Amino acid sequence: MIQVTYVTHDGVAHSVELKPGQSVMEGAVRNNIPGIDADCGGACACATCHVYVDPDWLEKTGSPSAMEESMLDFAEGVQPNSRLSCQIKASDTLDGLLVRLPESQG
Repeated sequence: MIQVTYVTHDGVAHSVELKPGQSVMEGAVRNNIPGIDADCGGACACATCHVYVDPDWLEKTGSPSAMEESMLDFAEGVQPNSRLSCQIKASDTLDGLLVRLPESQG
């Protein structure tokens, strides 16, 4: 299992365990993490699962695809470390991942 910690805009941390291959968005939805709506169900067709990847994890999560970058254009408060959590898949290299949720999704 891979541990992921989601920190809501008000500073509350929620740590959950994901199965390898499960998306960070799926982990949030299945564990009722507030601030991840996932309106499109993980199809990379909205931006309601927007997260800020902790700088220590940016390299390990990889770069967003062109489609993901296009969807991020619809998100509020996009920063250089913005990602759609539906596009980050849990793996052993991401054990301990930390993501923060934008205030706009609170």
